[in-house]
Amino acid sequence: MKITKTSELRDMSTEQLEIVLREAKDTLFRLRLQARMERLDSPSELKKNKRLIARILTLKSLRSKNAKT
Repeated sequence: MKITKTSELRDMSTEQLEIVLREAKDTLFRLRLQARMERLDSPSELKKNKRLIARILTLKSLRSKNAKT
């Protein structure tokens, strides 16, 4: 899962966004477990995953607002 650009996320359908969101949440969970066990190779991955999740949730929110109007 190497999605870094918001434009790539915007081009996805809602179903695809849901799949990417689920994968990002799973990855974040695994990274947090690794961090607790003090075996995290790159701490920046936590931040990247959190930002990806925030981007997806923001896009979903914007889409739902646009669908209502």
